[in-house]
Amino acid sequence: MDKAFEKRKKVIYDLVCDEMYVPMKFKELAMLLQVPKEQRKELKEVLASLEEEGRIHRSRKGKYCKGEAKHLTGIYQAHQRGFGFVTVEGEETDIFVGEEDTNGAFNGDTVEVAITKEPEGKRREGKIIKVVSRGVTRLVGLYQTKRGKSYGFVIPDNQRFVQDIFIPEEKSKGAVDGHKVVAELTFYGEPGRKPEGKIVEIIGHINDPGTDIMSIVKGYDLPVDFPEKVLNQAERVAKPVSEADMEGRKDLRDWQMVTIDGEDAKDLDDAVSVTKEGDDYILGVHIADVTNYVQENSALDREALKRATSVYLVDRVIPMLPHTLSNGICSLNAGEDRLALSCIMKIDSRGAVIDHEIAETVIHVDERMSYTGVKKILSDKDEEERARFREFVPMFELMQELSSVLRKRRQVRGSIDFDFPETKMILDENGKPVDIQPYERNTATKIIEDFMLLANETVAEDYYWQELPFVYRTHEAPDDEKIRTLAAFINNFGYSMHIGPNEIRPKEVQKLLAKVEGSPEEALITRLALRSMKQARYTPDNSGHFGLAAGYYTHFTSPIRRYPDLQIHRIIKDSLRGRMDEEKTKHYKKILPEVTKHASEMERKADEAERETIKLKKVEYMEAHVGEVFDGVISSITKWGMYIELPNTVEGLVHVTNMTDDHYEYYESRYEMVGVHRSKVFKLGQHISVRVIGTDRLMRTIDFEIADEGEMGDGEE
Repeated sequence: MDKAFEKRKKVIYDLVCDEMYVPMKFKELAMLLQVPKEQRKELKEVLASLEEEGRIHRSRKGKYCKGEAKHLTGIYQAHQRGFGFVTVEGEETDIFVGEEDTNGAFNGDTVEVAITKEPEGKRREGKIIKVVSRGVTRLVGLYQTKRGKSYGFVIPDNQRFVQDIFIPEEKSKGAVDGHKVVAELTFYGEPGRKPEGKIVEIIGHINDPGTDIMSIVKGYDLPVDFPEKVLNQAERVAKPVSEADMEGRKDLRDWQMVTIDGEDAKDLDDAVSVTKEGDDYILGVHIADVTNYVQENSALDREALKRATSVYLVDRVIPMLPHTLSNGICSLNAGEDRLALSCIMKIDSRGAVIDHEIAETVIHVDERMSYTGVKKILSDKDEEERARFREFVPMFELMQELSSVLRKRRQVRGSIDFDFPETKMILDENGKPVDIQPYERNTATKIIEDFMLLANETVAEDYYWQELPFVYRTHEAPDDEKIRTLAAFINNFGYSMHIGPNEIRPKEVQKLLAKVEGSPEEALITRLALRSMKQARYTPDNSGHFGLAAGYYTHFTSPIRRYPDLQIHRIIKDSLRGRMDEEKTKHYKKILPEVTKHASEMERKADEAERETIKLKKVEYMEAHVGEVFDGVISSITKWGMYIELPNTVEGLVHVTNMTDDHYEYYESRYEMVGVHRSKVFKLGQHISVRVIGTDRLMRTIDFEIADEGEMGDGEE
């Protein structure tokens, strides 16, 4: 270190330590020390060095004081504009870090941050002191070369990584311009020098079919291929159900039961049966006994835990278990004996479960039904379909009757039903999107949803009162601030919500959704209500489920595609077989906190990857519609423009830069823009015609402009 620099540090540190010193801001210090303007950059560097060493710190008002600033450790989340935020576990608010204070941190890094400002009522600010550990070692991006140069660069797909990665020629693995690649970071960069890396995998050329989705898969580090050891073990255990397998199980093979799934589903993990005894319904929810084939701590189990969930992308499924199991012996295929865990519930005419049994069973599904087929029977009264499944029609009608009873009961207690149309992408054989449709729920999907919810609640309550280690699906009440913001916003539309002194009740959210049903602003208010909710997660402790207004809830019904369900089945079987001794109890108590945390994290990752693939295909679809006019609804308003959602669920931005002929104002408290486009006032939920003016696959964005009056959307979308 430069001796002169160290000397200046000592002078300033001695000054700050002097008992006569009064804390000063930077300008005041510069004036006191008579530092000319052209040398103030050096003074800043001296002060920054002393801060980094913890010998001085800045107060809330930005004044330099003696002593160490508050240091915290957290995860850095970068923004594509250069600044970022540090999230600290247990802290309610994150810490803002300016671009000049990131100290070379990458998105996802664990960092030590010094608090530099704590203004009253505002977000804290900080400076990253050091990177504790790197969160990302590999990046997916586009490989590019410069004409006449032998080296190249990887432009990261993730916009949070703002710097290109330099790739020396000898580390390019033969990649050429336009290849999508996986790059491993070998150097994270420093002032004046870019990060460096080496190519470890070439995914394919950017224009090759499937490369776009596989880039997202690799970007989220989702495991695709199963290790050979796991595949071999799956082959070995996937044996037909034998007499020995059935021993000690409740035999339900003579019960009339069906599976009801989407037409394309191959992993059928739930079957249902309904009969009536007097006024009471007997509902059987029969779930594939996956744990019979996936033993704890086996190669199969370790791989399933690592994956934690099946990932449903726009053009493929990345399963949690090998197809030999998920589509084979663990799938409740019609006409075949299968091992199951059944929750058999006796339900009265008001929808209350008055008795239940959870048992290991052997079942034989009579028919594989689709949602469409059951809808034809029940809603459309399709004579051909009803004749084809004549022997099952009475059971389907009983299912519909019971479903209605259960739904009404949930409604009375305040369960919130966010009835959002999901996006259904229609792709051709090359993965190119040819149509986008909202995927609507129908009678059949609601029947299965109601039955699965009831089974999950029943199992959760049973094991809660047994006081055994368990995995719950919990959903906490929303933050007061978010709910109050929602309540203030809906007042603009003439709606109100009753918010209690302590917390909001789910019934109030349910009432709001009922009030807005069928109104022009329904989709908007429903979405904002959903955004005000917290995310559900897996925990070993039961705290109830706010959204369902349920005191007890778990995930019991999908062990083929969710690890928590598999874990629950294992606990249930140990309990049923009398193996839940002190040692087993200790074992589960020890592993469940980590299992639930990991499962929640992997679920978030899978959801994000799914959303990214849908966004990408939406952009690709709209490329063919540039210049066309569509009718949409204003779904969000920000300082940089307003977002418009089309009926096919595509969302695009009318950016302020495309409104240059008009005065632009944004009134956040009223959620409207005033004076945009010929002095009109635009509000959330308002219908509007827009023209598609551009798309960007890399950024996954769609740009609109407001169409002239008189222009109509084609209505096709």
